[in-house]
Amino acid sequence: MFVAGFFYSLIALFLSYLVFQEVSGILMVFLIVMSNLPLLYTTIKQEEELDLKYKKEWSILKEHSQVIIFLMFLFLGITAALVLCYVFLPNSMIQTIFSLQNSAIQEVNNHVLGNITAFGLFQKLFFNNLKVLFFCLAFAFIYGAGAIFILTWNASVIAAAMGNLIKTELAQTASLVGFSSLASYFGIATFSFFRYMTHGFFEISAYFVAGLAGSIISVAIIRHNLDNDQVIFDATELIFLSLALLVIGSLIEVFITPNFF
Repeated sequence: MFVAGFFYSLIALFLSYLVFQEVSGILMVFLIVMSNLPLLYTTIKQEEELDLKYKKEWSILKEHSQVIIFLMFLFLGITAALVLCYVFLPNSMIQTIFSLQNSAIQEVNNHVLGNITAFGLFQKLFFNNLKVLFFCLAFAFIYGAGAIFILTWNASVIAAAMGNLIKTELAQTASLVGFSSLASYFGIATFSFFRYMTHGFFEISAYFVAGLAGSIISVAIIRHNLDNDQVIFDATELIFLSLALLVIGSLIEVFITPNFF
């Protein structure tokens, strides 16, 4: 799934830039989503069938955890491809493709700037993340596998943020030592990855869990299985699990990540 996400993203990026440069940032996201939809719909359909097959909730959650890992590697593949493109492609090309993503990053930064307590920052970040989680749930419920659009968009924004950080650190390294060694690339790339994914792992997992819950309900409606209590109970449990993961991710982002990065 990492390899699939990586190459789907590379193809989508170059196709979107070649076909419609003006809207290449959002078109790239749509192309990545379109390439993954058949696989995701099949996966979600199988998950809904498991709700009818298993009676023990622990067995169902164990099966769902495999899907979350499956989706996380897809997300990491997408992010890795876009980060590499952001770092190595010409700056003019990157500014065209990632203009919307950079605007989104600037908006988030402006939103959390200013004199604010740690608890106030936690509240802002949590409710912002909660809004994203709600859209993942809503898109998944309405469009089946629609949550992948929100998650792919977030992958492109995270890739832009990581790419900006890598470029900034490389520029500082070059000014200090006169060149950027291979070790510098790896060190800065690792720093950038953990800077965003220490808390991002929990937040992205929360979005995937919520998206899975919404998709299971959507497929159950299509297949007339919504009257099954197990399906509703399982989806509700996944929603509460996603909220717990979101709280953990927000706490790490406010109280732990700044102390290390």
